[in-house]
Amino acid sequence: MTYGKRLKTAYAGVEKSKLYSLEEAIQLLKANAKAKFDETVDIAVQLGVDPKQSDQMVRGAVSLPAGIGKTLRVAVFAKGPKAEEAKKAGADIIVDEQVEQDIVAGKINFDRLIATPDMMGTVGKYGKILGPRGLMPNPKLGTVTLEITEAVKAAKAGRVQFKVDQTGIAHAGIGKVSFSDKDLQENAIAFVKALIAAKPAASKGVYLRKIALSTTQGIGVKVIPVTAGA
Repeated sequence: MTYGKRLKTAYAGVEKSKLYSLEEAIQLLKANAKAKFDETVDIAVQLGVDPKQSDQMVRGAVSLPAGIGKTLRVAVFAKGPKAEEAKKAGADIIVDEQVEQDIVAGKINFDRLIATPDMMGTVGKYGKILGPRGLMPNPKLGTVTLEITEAVKAAKAGRVQFKVDQTGIAHAGIGKVSFSDKDLQENAIAFVKALIAAKPAASKGVYLRKIALSTTQGIGVKVIPVTAGA
């Protein structure tokens, strides 16, 4: 891998083979975050699962204690009283015919999509568009529900969705570099605990294999799994 001069200097202070404590890793990331914007802090967790096996898929959602540092735009597929409830809860978009046309055209102006169960027949028509973008509502993620107020508020507060990828890694943004060390630590631990809670029964051997933290344009640091709440 080729690094720019800034990253080469930053990595000079990181031992590639060392597993850092969560506290040390966060301090290293923050000390070397030199971008002109507030970088996102990402966590990547290698899990002991085979994603090709349906009984080893890991997915879920978790509300991080300190939020994620940005407000998500939430759209809701609902009608009648539930649509009104969504508006009152703070939903940015109540899906109508125009929004449906925008979806078909690939104009996605929201970060999270919530639907009531009775609307999933309609939502399903757009699965090929929403699915690849990670926007398809799912009961396991709490985005297909009659509890609209709770779902909208959780999404607006920064409820993070996760799904293990083809290489067995689950990742998410857990905040911004400007967050306090304590907030980033608590968010990281909450994320890892959510992964543990989602462990499939079919997973054998070591489940939490590797954990790493990184920033948008900065370094990556390996973290001791047990320190991250494992």
